Amino acid sequence: MLVILTALFVTALLCPMLFRALKRNAFYVVAVVPAVGFIWLLTQLPAVLAADNSLANGAPNAPPSISIQWIPGLNIGLNFRMDSLAATILLLILGVGALVLFYCARYFKNDDPQIGGFAAKMVAFAGAMTGLVTADDVIVMFVFWEITSVLSYLLIGFNQALITARRSAMNALIITTLGGLVMLAGILMLGTKAGSYQLSDIMASADQLVALGTYTDVAVALIIVGAISKSALVPFHFWLPGAMAAPTPVSAYLHAAAMVKAGVYLIARLAPGFAETSLWAPMTVGIGILTMLIGGFRALKQYDLKLILAFGTVSQLGFIIAIFGFGTPEAAFAALAMTLAHGLFKATLFLSVGIIDHNTGTRDIRKLSGLRRAMPILTGAAGIAAASMAGVPLLFGFVAKEAVYESALHLHTGWGPIALAGLVLGAALTMGYSLRFFFGAFGVKKHSVPALKCKAPTLIFLAPLLVLSALTLFLGVYPQLVEPLMVHWSAAQGGPGKMHLLPFAGFNPALGLSAISVSLGVAFYWIRRRTDTGAPLRRMMTSAEEIYRMSVNALDMAAIWITGRTQRGSLSFYLGVILGVVLVIPLGIALTVATPWPSNWIIADHPAQILIGAIIIAGAVVAIIAPKRFMAVLMVSVTGYGMVAIFALQGAPDLALTQLLVETIVLVSFVLALRALPKRLWGGVARIKWGRAVMAIALAVMVIYIAIAMMGARQEASISLAWPDLAYHEGYGKNIVNVALVDMRVWDTFGEITVLAAAATGVASLIFAGRSFGSRVRAQDVAPGSIDSGSEAMGGKESKEVELRIARRFASSGNQDWLMAGSTLVAERRSIIFEVVTRLMFHSVLVLSVYTLLTGHNTPGGGFAGGLIAGLALTIRYLAGGRIELSESIRVAPGMLIGGGIALAGLAGIVPLLLGDEIFTTYAMEFWFFGEHKFVTSTVFDIGVYLVVLGLVQDVLRSLGSEIDSLSEGRSPVDRHDFVEASRTGVGR
Repeated sequence: MLVILTALFVTALLCPMLFRALKRNAFYVVAVVPAVGFIWLLTQLPAVLAADNSLANGAPNAPPSISIQWIPGLNIGLNFRMDSLAATILLLILGVGALVLFYCARYFKNDDPQIGGFAAKMVAFAGAMTGLVTADDVIVMFVFWEITSVLSYLLIGFNQALITARRSAMNALIITTLGGLVMLAGILMLGTKAGSYQLSDIMASADQLVALGTYTDVAVALIIVGAISKSALVPFHFWLPGAMAAPTPVSAYLHAAAMVKAGVYLIARLAPGFAETSLWAPMTVGIGILTMLIGGFRALKQYDLKLILAFGTVSQLGFIIAIFGFGTPEAAFAALAMTLAHGLFKATLFLSVGIIDHNTGTRDIRKLSGLRRAMPILTGAAGIAAASMAGVPLLFGFVAKEAVYESALHLHTGWGPIALAGLVLGAALTMGYSLRFFFGAFGVKKHSVPALKCKAPTLIFLAPLLVLSALTLFLGVYPQLVEPLMVHWSAAQGGPGKMHLLPFAGFNPALGLSAISVSLGVAFYWIRRRTDTGAPLRRMMTSAEEIYRMSVNALDMAAIWITGRTQRGSLSFYLGVILGVVLVIPLGIALTVATPWPSNWIIADHPAQILIGAIIIAGAVVAIIAPKRFMAVLMVSVTGYGMVAIFALQGAPDLALTQLLVETIVLVSFVLALRALPKRLWGGVARIKWGRAVMAIALAVMVIYIAIAMMGARQEASISLAWPDLAYHEGYGKNIVNVALVDMRVWDTFGEITVLAAAATGVASLIFAGRSFGSRVRAQDVAPGSIDSGSEAMGGKESKEVELRIARRFASSGNQDWLMAGSTLVAERRSIIFEVVTRLMFHSVLVLSVYTLLTGHNTPGGGFAGGLIAGLALTIRYLAGGRIELSESIRVAPGMLIGGGIALAGLAGIVPLLLGDEIFTTYAMEFWFFGEHKFVTSTVFDIGVYLVVLGLVQDVLRSLGSEIDSLSEGRSPVDRHDFVEASRTGVGR
C-alpha cells in the first residue's frame, strides 16, 4: 500500500518534466502507475477476502495492514489497512484513474502548456484518494480528505480564463473544506471517548460509544455533515453541477470514481457501528432519498449533456448513501455493488460526453443530431452505460439495483415502506434522464435540427470507454466475479443472508419493482419530451445555490463594513485596537476570577537593581517627551541596555549577552533608518495625547498585575528545575539556554529562524521595490573620493578647516589604504582612527564570533549570539568605509546565507531521521586532539542559526544602509520629500 501511495505522489512530482519531453503522449506513461497499482491490488484480493473484518490489526486473519510511527506524542501514525470496502473503492480509484489518464492523451492538444500540471494534480488526486480509503488513523484520513478538496479546487478551476470555472472551484473548495472541518470535530469527539484515533479501534468500541447517547449522536451527525458535503447531497448538492466547468476527464474521475466516493466511503465505514444512533437514519436515508429525487428531477430538465450527468450523479449518490444508511448486512451488500456499478457506467458516460464535445464543439442536446451514424462505436458504448444506469437487465447496474430493492424489502422498520417508495420513484427518474441523455446525444431530431457532420473518434480515443462498457456488460452477465467483495463487507454486519448478485434472480418482488420504475421512467421521459419547450429552467422557489450565494454576499458585505471601519491606514489606530483588546480581556478575567497573590515581596535582590530600574524608567520617560527622533531612539536603547544589566545581576549571562547584541544591532538599524526621516518628532509634553497615555499606563499596570498573579498562582514545581539535568545528560551541554534552543526546543528555534528569513525578505522587498537587489559594486570601479551620502548635512556644516586639510591629505595617500573602499569616500567622511581601529578589530571580532558559536553549548554564546557578533563586525566595516566597504567585506549575498542556514538547520534534523531516529536527535562524539574534546551534532543546527542571523544583519545593512546611501549620494538628505521621491523613481540606482 505504501509503495503504491508513494509511487503516485512521486509520479505527480515528475509529471512536469515528463510532459516537457513527451508532450501529451506522457499521459500514456503516467497512466502506467495507477494501472500497475490496479494489478497489484488484484493480487492482494485473496488476502483481503481471507481476512476477518471483526478482528483488529495484528490478530490472525486480520486485513493486510502497515503501521509506521509518525507523531508518537499524539498517538498519530501512518497506519494503513486494506479490507473489502477499501479494496472495492480502490479498484475504482486506480482502474478508472488509469483509463482516464489514458483517455487524456487524445483529449488534450499536444501543445497545451498546462497539461503537465493537470496530470500532476490528477495523479496526486489518485494518491490522496488511495491514502484516504486505506488510512486507519482518522487524523491521517482527514489530512488526505483535505488534500482532495484542494486538488479538486485546482482541477475544477483548470480553465482560469473562465469566471464560471473559478467560481465553481471556489464553491467546491469552501463547501467541502467547511464540511471537512465539521467532520473533524466529530472524529475528535469519537476518538477522545474511544481512547484511540485508529478507525478500527473506534469501530470496535462502537457499542460503548453508542451507549453514551447524545454525545455520540452529535459526533456522528457532525461526521455525516462532512460526508454529505463531500458527496454533494442536499443541501450541498449544487457544487457538483457547477464543477462541470472542469475538463471532462476531471468530471469523469473526480465525480464518478474518486472525490464524491469519499463521502460514500465514510458512510459505509461507519454504518456497521453507528447506524443505531438517533440521527443516523434521518441524515443518511432521509437526505439521501430527498437528494435522489431532487437530482433526478433536475436532470430531466437539463439540456447540457454534462449537466444531465451531473444532476444524475447527485441523484445516484443520494441513492447509494441512503442504502448504506439502512445499516443492515443486506444493505451493505447491495450498496457496495451499486457503488461499483455507478463508477463504471458514470465514468463511461462522462468520457462519452468528452468525445462528443471534442468532435462537435457542443454538448447541447438541442443542437446534437445524427451522431448515431457518425459515431456508431461511441453510441454502442454510451448506450450500454446509459442502460446500466437506467437498470436495464443483463447489465451490472440492473444487477446492483435488484440487490438494492431486495435489501429494502428486508427492512423491518416503520419507515421502510416510505423509503422503498422513494427508491422506486428515484429509480424511475433515473430511467427518465438516462433516456433523455441517450436520445438527446445520439437521437435524430427530425424537422428541427440537421444532422451534424463530424469525424468519428479513433479507436485509441475510444479504448477507455470500450473497456468500461465491456466491464459493465461482463459483470452484468457474470457478477459472481465481484460478489465476494460484497459478501465479505456485509459480513462486518452479520452477513447478507441468502442475497446474491445474479443476472436474473427470477420473478420476485424486486423484479416487479424494477418493472414499475422502468415503466414510470419511460412515462417521465415521454411527458418531458412532449412538454419540452426548450426554454431555460425556471424555479418556483429559492434554490440551495441561491441561498449559498446570498449567505456569501452577506458575509462579504459584513467584511467590507468591518474593514471600512477598522482598516483606516492609521498605525496608531491599529495599535490602539490591539492593545485595547489585550487590556480588556485580561481585565475582565481578573474581575471575575479570584486571583491568588504572593505572600512574600522582594523589592530588589541587589541595591544596583534599584538604580538600574530608575535609569530604565528615566529613559522611557525621556523617550516619550524627546523632541527629536534620534534622542527618542537613544533613550529606548537605554531601557534595553538597562535590561542587560538586570540579566547580568540575576545570573543570566547568556541572556545578557544576547540582549546586549540585539540592542546594539537594533540601535544601529534605527539610526540608519532615521536618515530618511525628519529630525524632529513632536512638540514635547504639550503634544502628548493623554488618552493614549492612560492606555499605556493601564497596560503597564495590567502586565505587572499579571506577572505578580502568575507568580502567586504557581502550585507545582517549575519545569525549569529539571532543565539543568536534561541539558547535561540529554543535550550534552552545560549552557542550558543554548541547549534548550538547539535541542530541547529545537522546533521553536527552527520556526524562529524561518520567521527571521521572512522578515529579512520583507525588509528587502520594501526597500528594493522596483530595483535590482544584490548587485555588488567593487572598490576599484569607483573613483577615489566620489562617494558622499550627505554626511556633511547630517554631521554638521561647521567643520574646521584644519580637520578638512588633514582628511584630504589622508585620503590622497596611496599607501594608507587601511580599508579596501576607504579611498572611495570623500575626505570629509574619512577618519584615520576609525579606519585603523576597524582594520585591527574586524578579524578579531570575527574570530570571537566563531569562538562564541562553537563554545556556546557549554559557555554563554551560541549561533544566535555568534551571528550577531559577526554582524557587528560588518556594521563597523560599513560605518568606517561606507557601502562599498560593506560590499567588499562579504561577497556572499544575504539570501544565500539565509537560505543556506535554513537548509543546514533542516539537514541537521533530517539526517537522524534517515538513521532511524527521531527528527532532530542529538548525538555526541568524543575525540582527542591535543586534549579530550566533545562535538555535539546540534552544533550543526547552531551553525545554520549563525548563518541566518548573519544574513539578516547583512540584509538590514544593505537595505537601510547601502540603499539609502546610494539614493542620497551627492545630495542632502535633509529634504525628506526629495529623498522619498528618489526612492519612488529609483534615482541613484
